[in-house]
Amino acid sequence: MDMLPLLCAVAVAFTGLARGAGVLPDAHLNAAVGETVMFTTTVTLPETQVAIIRWKFGDKDITFFNLNNFTTPEYVSRITLFMSTGSLELRSLTLNDSGEYSISILPPGEKPMDGTTTLSVYERVSNVMVNANSTDLNQDFSVRLSCSSSGASLSFFWLNGSSQVTASDRVQLTDGGSTLTMNVTRYDQGPFSCRVSNPISNATSSQIHLSISYGPENINLEINPPLGNYEVGSDISLSCLADSRPDPDITWFLNGDLQTDTGPHLILMNIQESQSGNYSCRAFNSKTMTEVTSSPSAVSVMKKISGASITTETNLSIEGKSFNLSCDAAGSVFHREWRKGDVELTPEDNMQLYDKNRVLSFKSLSKEETGDYFCKVSNPISQEEAKYTLVVFYGPENVKIDGPNEIPCEDTLTLICSADSVPAAAFTWKLNGTKIHNSPVLKKPNINSSLSGNYTCEVFNHITGTTLSADHQLSVTERPNQSTCSDGCIAGIVIAVLAVCGGLCGGYYMYHTRKKRTTLSVRNHPSRTGAEGQDNKAYAGTQELNYADISFSQNKDGGTVQLASQSNSEYAQIGVNNNPPAASSSPTHDAQQQQIKKPAPQPPSDVAQLYAQVRKK
Repeated sequence: MDMLPLLCAVAVAFTGLARGAGVLPDAHLNAAVGETVMFTTTVTLPETQVAIIRWKFGDKDITFFNLNNFTTPEYVSRITLFMSTGSLELRSLTLNDSGEYSISILPPGEKPMDGTTTLSVYERVSNVMVNANSTDLNQDFSVRLSCSSSGASLSFFWLNGSSQVTASDRVQLTDGGSTLTMNVTRYDQGPFSCRVSNPISNATSSQIHLSISYGPENINLEINPPLGNYEVGSDISLSCLADSRPDPDITWFLNGDLQTDTGPHLILMNIQESQSGNYSCRAFNSKTMTEVTSSPSAVSVMKKISGASITTETNLSIEGKSFNLSCDAAGSVFHREWRKGDVELTPEDNMQLYDKNRVLSFKSLSKEETGDYFCKVSNPISQEEAKYTLVVFYGPENVKIDGPNEIPCEDTLTLICSADSVPAAAFTWKLNGTKIHNSPVLKKPNINSSLSGNYTCEVFNHITGTTLSADHQLSVTERPNQSTCSDGCIAGIVIAVLAVCGGLCGGYYMYHTRKKRTTLSVRNHPSRTGAEGQDNKAYAGTQELNYADISFSQNKDGGTVQLASQSNSEYAQIGVNNNPPAASSSPTHDAQQQQIKKPAPQPPSDVAQLYAQVRKK
């Protein structure tokens, strides 16, 4: 009894606890080889009383206590019995210690208490290793991984990184889970490991990596900058990308022709038009022995548009004739677009576009085609616009003359000739076929009848080479109650008047001499009577009047001088009276008025009285 407190203290230091039916916990007890296990009861015995305690391993006694302790020899150094509870400690476990353990407790004066439990002793898991039949694989190839370990009652657990690998269509677990077989994908690179466990321990293998070769696939060609169209002199970078392990070998092609450049990047510096075309790349995997080629990517290298202009073979844009405008520019021309003003031009009956819209052709120009024409030349990187002002030359047409058809002499004649013409036409006037003037307006002041006739206005366009004319009839009339006379006529009249005056002077002298002789004889005759039958000494019969009536007219064209009618003449009267008035009284006023009212007597052939009329028109 003196050793019991010491044994209890030692038992508390151990960690193994027993559970079983009855006074033992109802649980299975697991322990490792070489460890210690405690079979712990659920009762507490009184210290003042000594109970009978008996432990058995199967049918074999381990220890018996009834005042004196009896222990089977093979357990003497391996067990400790705790009298206060009946618990038992078993040390230095071996695999042979696995089995069923039971306890019987008989307290004084009480009914017996029994309990049973089971102990399983295992070796600890150790030396866990993973082996692969191959670690360098192509995608879709099969790999077998094997896991080995020391220990008993082992369980196997596979990991890909930190994720558990479970059985599936492409993954099989065999040999109790120690062998993993699968068809690999690119995602099965690993690392793979195997974890082995039993009820009392576990261990994990070192990691193993697989090299899965695949591709190339999903090939893609990228161009930077991604413009598609580039100016001459630009720098371009092309990259060939593909999903592949290991990295593929890259070769480059231009329009299907193999280039000397290799590698995933192709750098084009100071690119020229000759380098335009369709670029593609090919990726080859030496592990999978597979190759793939990208779709072609177009690279268009061009010059900027410059010097856009509209030209024509001739500047003679004449109505009714064909005419072409050509649009040209330096650089890479992709597109031409024509418009007139703000209106885009499209082909129609009279207008066509040729040579990829380079030539705008008119079959027959009309004046309506006059205007500003624009040609926009462009390519994907630039554009320029040129302007051409088209003037359609036409005419002359619609020639007409404005002015009177009849006009009096001495008025100013104004005739205006007009016509539709581009450029402005030249004007020529003709009178009865004779050229007289060169301007649109014909103005003649102080006209005379010689300007009557047919006036023709000829209009000439020096560009179209066309002449068109119009006629106009004009009649120059004399003014009422007047005759016309030119400067020549007036000169003739003056000369005639001078001649007449000279003749009058000579005639007057002769007449005066003869009159003296006649007077002497007449004095013996009876006197004439006046109007009232009386003698009119003041107006004797010896008084005689002589008249001269001369009227001249002459055309301005220098025609002959003609005698005018006497009724319209103005007279110059010269009276000759050789007899002085009588000494008697002068005639009365009434007699004088009566004498004045008498018509002028007609002069005899020898009368020296003259009348002259001169009129100038």
